[in-house]
Formats: sequence, C-alpha cells, structure tokens
Amino acid sequence: MNRLFASCAAVLAFALAAAPAPAALRLCNRTSYVLYAATASATLSDALLQGWLRIVPGSCRIAVKGDLAASAYYIYARTSSAYSGTPRAWAGNTAFCVKDTDFSLRLPLLATSCPAPDMFEVPFAGIATHHMRSWTTTLRETPDFDSMTSAQRSGLKRLLADNGAKLGGSDPDKSVDAALALFRKRLRLSDKAGADDLFAALETEAMKTAAPVGYTVCNDTDKPIWVAVGQRTDAVTVSRGWWTVAAGGCARTITDSVANATIYLRVEQGKGAALVSGPEKFCVTNIAFEIRGRQRCAARGLTEAGFARTDTRNTPGFVAHVAANGLAATLYGMGTSK
Repeated sequence: MNRLFASCAAVLAFALAAAPAPAALRLCNRTSYVLYAATASATLSDALLQGWLRIVPGSCRIAVKGDLAASAYYIYARTSSAYSGTPRAWAGNTAFCVKDTDFSLRLPLLATSCPAPDMFEVPFAGIATHHMRSWTTTLRETPDFDSMTSAQRSGLKRLLADNGAKLGGSDPDKSVDAALALFRKRLRLSDKAGADDLFAALETEAMKTAAPVGYTVCNDTDKPIWVAVGQRTDAVTVSRGWWTVAAGGCARTITDSVANATIYLRVEQGKGAALVSGPEKFCVTNIAFEIRGRQRCAARGLTEAGFARTDTRNTPGFVAHVAANGLAATLYGMGTSK
C-alpha cells in the first residue's frame, strides 16, 4: 500500500546563494527554531538519503561534504518536537523515504513504496545548485530576521518561553538576559557555555513538558500504520488521510486546537485491515485525500469507512496511542498555539 505521508506543517521561506570552498552543501538556519534537516542526493537511478542534521538558530552546518556532483539535490527540514504550538516544515513535492531516527539510506528512484516498515515518505524540496561545486541554502521564516544574530537571539527567547520563562515588561532584552541567567543557574551551566550548549539544554528541558496542540497519533505497534481522521466542527465535516506512521513513531494530523471539535479516527495496518474503526462513517480513498462532507460517498466515487469517535475532553491537545489490539491510552495537553 503506497500512501503519501501528508504533512500539515507550515512551509518556511528560503534563499539560495553560492558558497565558497571547501566544496559542500551547507545549510544555514536564519529562523527562531531548532531545525532537523534531511537531504537527498539523486543520480539517474538512485538517491542517497541522510538525516537528521540538527541546526540551531543563527548557525550553519555542512549537510553534504565534497563536490556537488549528483544529478539533483533535495532537502526537507522540520522544527524540533520541543516546541508547543504548531510545527513547521521546509518542504516541497518530491517524496523520499526517511526514518524517525538518524539514517543514511541509498534507495532506487523508481521504488513504489518504502522498503522497510520503519520508513515513511516526506515531501522534499529541490535545490537548484546550478552545477556549482558548493552551495548554501539559508532557511528563513516570515517575517525574515535582519541577521543570523537576531535569529539566534529570537531562538533563545522562543525556547525560554517554552520553558516557562516570563519575558517582556518595560525592558524585554533585560528580561531575556535575566531568564537566561536563571536557566544557567538552575541547570548548573557554566558562564562559558556558548549558544550551542544553551540551545541543547533549553531544547532538552522543553521536550520534558511540551504539550502539543492539535491531534497526534502514536504507533505503539511493531509495524507501520496508516492513519485517517474525521473532524466535525460547527461549520464543516471533513476527513483526511493517509498519514504513514512508522513503528514507535508519531504523526500530528491536526495542528490547530481541537478543543471545540469532535475528532474521529481510523487506523489500518496492511491491506485495509482496520486496527481502529467504529460506527461513524466517513468518505476515504486509497491515496492521500481531503474530503469535505460524508454523505453519498459511493455516488462521488469514494469509499465509505468506519471511524471511532475519540474523546478529546475539550482540551487543545490530544495524543491517541494505537497498540496491536487497537486504541490504547490517551494523553491530553493544555498547550496553546503560537
């Protein structure tokens, strides 16, 4: 079953510029987020996939070493899971297989599905290197920062806020410095600890308490699953799918608050074998879909499938865990969108 991974994340803006020797593909992060990037170096027959490269705000990392001799290069970057609120991704429309964990894979270009159960597809964006030996891609967000230093400062502020720091007041810069000093003291970080050490500590601490807004499905089985959700609000009923979730992985299928919505879930494993289903009927297809309304599925050339209602308890964030015998425990989050 070949179902394209559907990303609900927002797309970051970017800029490209030629880079001097040594020869390499270099990625620069001019956003306020810690990013994790994967690259694809394609020939006429296969592609070398590598990830995940961690890039903190205001810094650059080498993603591909040596002369850029491949036929084409691609990149996919996502924000760290440490952040509450809506995740973001730098993406395109060319699907390649990746893993949740660090990976280096060489895969044929003509494959119709990922070759292993712990792989799933994400949409990469092409990089036009113009056949130069070296190239630098700078990831940006909107509005753009005026410098890498500004991006780094904003990145520290964002993670401080996710760690519960109270920022602002009559002197915002002073409040940031005070919060950083308190954080260093609490974590016993040396005054000589640089930006990389600070970002590592802030990200680690934020991940302990992050409560993601939206609707997340986690796969607690030992095989990949395919996920579809139905959503009902006062204005509309819609079904979306399919998200491929590797064994042990999670996918955030809805990124906005679900406090005022009723969410339904269908999970399949294998050829239509339902792990999670129910009496509520929604329209689906065998490929990636977004369908408004759930009436007259057959008349519209669609398939009708059963979904289970999940109780989000009127909270902004909900995590559904799928075990080998169906829907397991659920977690509720009180995070707020940014």
